Amino acid sequence: MSTRTIYNHFESKAELFQTVIRESATSAAEAQIAIIDRHLSKVTDLESDLIDFGRAFATPMSDYASAHVALVRQINAESGHIPQPAIDAWQETGPLRVRRALAERIRQLGDRGLLRIDDADRAARHLMLLVSVANPSYRATVHTADEVAEMVTAGVHAFLHGYLP
Repeated sequence: MSTRTIYNHFESKAELFQTVIRESATSAAEAQIAIIDRHLSKVTDLESDLIDFGRAFATPMSDYASAHVALVRQINAESGHIPQPAIDAWQETGPLRVRRALAERIRQLGDRGLLRIDDADRAARHLMLLVSVANPSYRATVHTADEVAEMVTAGVHAFLHGYLP
């Protein structure tokens, strides 16, 4: 594709980059929200369902995931040079959207009396951090399925220790 063709659709490199960030974040968020919905919409065994959620959440999503992870690495490396509106768009369409979806599911678990939740957003942050196995910014980190299961299970146990009624 020629540069002229690109600039017929986008006014600047910044607009093009912002569009790429938004599209990638939207796809990743939709995949992660589907995992949240699949595992936390009908919880019957809290510990088991949270572990299943954590294992799915910690597993790479699909073929496009490597491209998205590379983009996130680039954003992290270049954040001082990326216009704030692009960063805000990425956060809003991706990470914040996922966290809000998880917070809503956690709030529902609290409403059912399964968890003691004062701040669902903070609880969502805690759960995400506790079941995160590796920072996707680092390529060299590879874990076996058993290691992932152990780390996620330990993270869920820590979460439940703080949030069970």
